[in-house]
Parts: sequence; C-alpha cells; structure tokens
Amino acid sequence: MKTISIIGLGRVGGALAIALDRAGFSLDHLVYRKTPPRAELARLPGKLLPFAKIETIDSDLVLIATEDQQLGLVAEGLSRLADLSKIVLHLSGSLSSDVLDILRSRGVAVGSMHPLVSISDALLGADRFANAYFCVEGDPDAVSAGKLLVDSLKGNSFAIESRLKPLYHSAAVMASGHVTALFDAAVETLSKCGLGAEAARSVLFPLLESTIANLRVQTPSNALTGPFVRGDIEAFIRHLDAFEGTVDENMRSVYLALAERSVRMVEMEHSADADSVRLAEAISMAKRKTEC
Repeated sequence: MKTISIIGLGRVGGALAIALDRAGFSLDHLVYRKTPPRAELARLPGKLLPFAKIETIDSDLVLIATEDQQLGLVAEGLSRLADLSKIVLHLSGSLSSDVLDILRSRGVAVGSMHPLVSISDALLGADRFANAYFCVEGDPDAVSAGKLLVDSLKGNSFAIESRLKPLYHSAAVMASGHVTALFDAAVETLSKCGLGAEAARSVLFPLLESTIANLRVQTPSNALTGPFVRGDIEAFIRHLDAFEGTVDENMRSVYLALAERSVRMVEMEHSADADSVRLAEAISMAKRKTEC
C-alpha cells in the first residue's frame, strides 16, 4: 500500500491525514465536502480538492471520513467514477461496511476502520492513534488493509461481526461521550456548592484520573468506591435530600440509574447482604417517586 486518499478532512479525517503523513504514506487526494480544511491540513502533501471536482481516484486505498449521513452519498458519487481504488474504508463507528454496498457491487473491497479514541481536534488527535484500538470489519482485503494501516500507526486492531457495529458503537459512546457528559453533570453539581465551574473541574480532575488509574489494574467491580460499595443508605438519602431544590430531575434520574448499576455491581462481586438489599430497595423507591 503506497498511496492513500482521504475524503473528509474534519477532526478524524484531518488527524489521520497528519498521522499517515508522519508514518511515511503518500497522500494522494485530500478531499473536502463543503468547507476547505484549516491551513495546517491544506499544507499537507496531496492534491486538495472539493468532492464535486473529483474525476478519478485510483489510490491504493481510499478512506472516507465524512459524517455518517454523508457516507451513502459519497459512496454513490465514487461509484460513478471511471477509475476507482480497489479498497475503500470508512471511519464510522455505528455503520458497517454495508453502507458501501454500491462500491462492493463494482468489485471494490469495502470495510470500516473506526479508531476507538476521543478526537476533538485534528492536530491534537494526530498523536492519539498510537496504542489506541481500532475496530475493523468488512471484506477480507479491506480488513487486511485496515489492519496494516493500524499497525503503521502503532495502534491495535480487533474485528467484530458487521451486524454488531451499532452495539459496539453504543459501548464506545458510553465509555467516552457519556463519561464526558457525566463529568459535566458532576461539575454542575459541585458548582452548586459555591465553586466556579473552572474550580470545580480542577477539584474533580484528580478524582477522575485516580478512577481511571484504578480501572487499568482492577475490574470495574473492584475499582468501585463510595457509599454503594459500603451499603451506606444514610449517605444515599443525604444525597437525595441535597438534590431537592438544587438540581433538576434529569440530574436526579442520572444519579439514580447509576446508583442502581453500582449496587448491582457490588452484589455480583460480593453477593447481596442486608445493607445492599436495603440500599437497592431505597433506590427503587426513589426511582418510582421520580417517575411519578
């Protein structure tokens, strides 16, 4: 594999363009859909052009890094080209290679290669592929090309059945996007104690980092700390009392759902005792009250 073209130069596509250039790949075409890329990407080797101007792409590999809803349109546009690469991979987390079926019907090996890493900026993201995991699925030749690419980026690859791609992606969202949203909820809650948002973030960051450090070496059940491990129903009730008139019902619902999960984790690891049973019943009662 010598030449690579990338369609879509946003956060993920841009980060991959930078990383692949650093890894020694030859960037053939750098294609944008609507908005020209930022200056740092525009200076990369490769022919920069809008998607509407593509006449042929015969690179060894094409990566499609557009938004999910654009993948079908991009695949349809590529299918009309006279010359087309033999391998095309998209980078969506929730869609499988089947979204590229129109290219498969033209004899193209299609697949998907999703980096399981949080990329909020193209320049910062270029450094985050090393040691990251990539989910690769699709036709055999496409999977082989994807794994080679991952190896070149010093990442790790694993494969799943194409039909399970949405389920895989939901797990990724819970481990990243939902954790980010949960941290934002914790910052908002702590801010109710009189701290500014920035101060609240600074206070909570070391706690979050210590939790991640524990999860690296322990199972989630063993890494869990706090009142639900101790079966401390009094602390739980104090939390609920503190929520009254302070946080909205949505925040309370999130707290209760995770409280229920925490108790279940404890019971699966250590079996239920009187304290955990009482706590589980109190959580259920509080949830019913919230739902009424």
